[in-house]
Amino acid sequence: MERSDGVHCIKKHQTEEVACRSDQTMTNTTQLDQLCINTLRTLSIDAVQKAQSGHPGTPMGAAPIAYCLWQRFLRYDPENPNWPNRDRFVLSSGHASMLLYSLLFLSGVKATSQSDDGDGLAVKLDDIKHFRQAGSHCTGHPEYGRTSGVETTTGPLGQGTATSVGMAIAERWMAASYNRSEHHLFEHNVYALCGDGDMMEGISSEAASLAGHLKLANLCWIYDQNHVSIEGSTRISFTEDVAARFLSYGWQVTHVEDANDLDLLTRGYNIFLDTHDRPTLIIVQSHIGYGSPTKQDSKEAHGEALGAEEARLTKAFYGWNPDTQFHVPDGVAEHFRKHFGYRGTRLRITWEAQFSTYRKQYPELAEQIDRMQRRELPEGWDSVLPTFPADAKGLSTREASGKVMNAIAEKMPWLIGGAADLAPSTKTYLNFAHAGDFQSPNSTGSYHGRNLHYGVREHAMGAISNGLSLSGLRPYSASFLVFTDYCRGALRLSAMMKLPVISIWTHDSINLGEDGPTHQPVEQLASLRAMPGMIVLRPADANEVVEAWRVIMQITDCPVCLVLSRQALATLDRTCYAPASGVAHGAYVLADSPDHKPDVLLLGTGSEVALCLSAYEQLKKEKINARVISLPSWELFEKQSQVYQDSVLPPQISARVAVEAASSFGWERYIGIGGSVIGLDCYGLSAPMETVAKHFGFDVAHIVAAAKKQMTCHVSR
Repeated sequence: MERSDGVHCIKKHQTEEVACRSDQTMTNTTQLDQLCINTLRTLSIDAVQKAQSGHPGTPMGAAPIAYCLWQRFLRYDPENPNWPNRDRFVLSSGHASMLLYSLLFLSGVKATSQSDDGDGLAVKLDDIKHFRQAGSHCTGHPEYGRTSGVETTTGPLGQGTATSVGMAIAERWMAASYNRSEHHLFEHNVYALCGDGDMMEGISSEAASLAGHLKLANLCWIYDQNHVSIEGSTRISFTEDVAARFLSYGWQVTHVEDANDLDLLTRGYNIFLDTHDRPTLIIVQSHIGYGSPTKQDSKEAHGEALGAEEARLTKAFYGWNPDTQFHVPDGVAEHFRKHFGYRGTRLRITWEAQFSTYRKQYPELAEQIDRMQRRELPEGWDSVLPTFPADAKGLSTREASGKVMNAIAEKMPWLIGGAADLAPSTKTYLNFAHAGDFQSPNSTGSYHGRNLHYGVREHAMGAISNGLSLSGLRPYSASFLVFTDYCRGALRLSAMMKLPVISIWTHDSINLGEDGPTHQPVEQLASLRAMPGMIVLRPADANEVVEAWRVIMQITDCPVCLVLSRQALATLDRTCYAPASGVAHGAYVLADSPDHKPDVLLLGTGSEVALCLSAYEQLKKEKINARVISLPSWELFEKQSQVYQDSVLPPQISARVAVEAASSFGWERYIGIGGSVIGLDCYGLSAPMETVAKHFGFDVAHIVAAAKKQMTCHVSR
C-alpha cells in the first residue's frame, strides 16, 4: 500500500494476527529460520553478559532484519569475503557489533585480513566468548582490517551511512567505466543498517541529500526504528517525520511495520531491488531488547548487559534452554551455508569465469582493475610530473598542486574526487579531456565522470572518500584548512583504517588576510599532526608540491593531508638551494653555512620557508652562519633514521628558531624548551595579507632578531 505522500507501507493482511507486547509469537517464519534468528540473539546476549559490557538490545530487535537480508538477498561469498562484486553490508549502528559478529560466525566467513590468525573463520566461537577482550576479533565496535567481513570501521553514528554512499558511488563509477554490454563486472548493491542515532547525526543528512541528488539506486539504508536512545524514548528529542525528509531528498521510502515478519521484510527488500532511479530507505519498526520481559523497549536494553536472571527469562521466551550459554543448535550453521553461502559462492565463481573472459577481450581494462584492487600505481605514472622553473613571483602551492594532480590523473584513471563546493578555489577540478562530472546519467554528467561535486558537505565528503577508498578507488577531497574541523570524525576513521585517502586543504594560514579570524586557520595544523596515522605535508614551493605528490601517490597504508597556500610563493632556484626531493624525508637542509657548521638553525614549513631563506641571506651579510631547514612533514621526518635526523638537526646546535604561521604547539620537539617559535597563539586579524603578517611578526626582521637572541642566550649558557 502506498501513502498519499509516496511512502510504501508494508503491513500484514487484515486476517493476519499482529504481534504485540502480550503475544510475541513470530509470524511468517519457518522453524529453522526462527532458530537461526534466535541464535543470533542469544549469542549477542551471552557475549555482552559475559563481557559485562556492550549493547544487547539492538541485536535482539534487529536480528530478523539482518537475517532476512543475508539469507535471502546478500550477494556475498563467505569463502572469499573480498570478492570485488560482492554486496556491501555496513553496520552503521556499530554498537550492535555482536549482531555482525554472530552473522560472520554462523555464515562461516573465512579469515583473510592480515590480523586474522591464519586460515579458518574470521570469527570463531572463542572470539565471541571473549567479546570486547584483548586479542578477540570481536572488538567493541567493528574495526576494518581487524576482522574479515567488516567492511568499514563503525561506531561513531552516521559514519557508516555516509561511508556507504561512497561505496555506492564507487560501484556506479566502476560499472560505468569497466562494464561492457556482454560483461557486467560491477553490479553490486550497498546496504547499511542504521538506527535512530544515525538518523539524528548531521553527517547522515549530508550524505543522504547527496545520494538522492545522484540517484544512487544501488544504495539501501535499513532504518531500525526502535524509538529508544541512551537517554530514553526518542520522543524527548527526535519527533520529525523521517520518511518525509527522505522523500524530499529524492529517496524511495518503504515502511515495514514489523521487524519480526520475514515476509514483510522480503517485500521491502524486493521493492529496493525493483527501484532503479533512486536510493531506498526501508523504515522497519522494531523492539529494542525484543523478548526481554522487563527491558524490551527501554533504555536499559540499549547499553548494558541484561543481567543473569533477565537473560534466562529472555531465552525461555525464545524457547531456549535458559541454562545454556553460547549455544548453536544443530542445523543452524548448515542452514546459513546452504542458502547464503551456496548462493554467494555460485555467484562469485560465475563472476570469476566472466572476468577471465573479460581479461582476454579487454586486457588493459582488466589490468586497471587488478592494480586498483591491489592499490598499485600504473606504469609510468610519474613520467608526467612537471618541473617548475625558478621564479621570484612564483605561484600558489594550490595552483601548482592542481597542475600536478591533473597530470597524474590522466595516467591513473581511478584517481577520483572533488571539493566541498570549492573546486575553483582549491584548484582540484580535473580539467583534461573526458574527465567529466560524476552525475546521474539523466543530468549534465554521467557516472563515468571523475569530478565529484560534494556541495557544502565537508563531513559527508570525508566519509564518502573513505567509502571510495574501501572500494579500491584512489580518492581525493578538498576544502579550506579551517574547515577540517567539520571533517574530523571521518579523517580520524581514515587514519584508524589506514586508508590512503588524499585530503587537500588550501587557504592554509593567516595570509588569507581580509577573510579574517573565522577563515584563518591557527590550531588545525597541530591538531592534524596530533592524529595518529595521519601524514601532513605543507610544501614550500611548486617543486616541493611535485615531490609531495610523488610521496603521496606511493603511500598505500595511511591517509595524507596536503596543506597548500592561497597566495603565490616564489619558486626557489634549486641551483642555489638543495633539491626538492628532500621532501621524501620529511625535512631536509635547504640552505647551509659554507662549512656546514651553522651557529643557528632556522626551521620553517610552507610559505614561511621563503622568509627563513631571506633571513638566512640577511644573517650571512652580517657574518652569521645559519642553516635553513624545510620541514614539510613531521611524520615523514620521524620515520627517518636517527642518523639522518641528527644530520639535519645537529643535537649540539641548540640555537633554533621555528617559523610557522600557525599554532606554536608542538614545535618544542624540534627547537627544545629554550628555542624560539614565531607562530600564533591567538586568532587572526581581518586586514590585507601584508598587514596581518607584519602584525604577527612574520617578517625577516623578526626572524633575524630571534636568531640573534637565540645565539646570545645559548652562548651565555
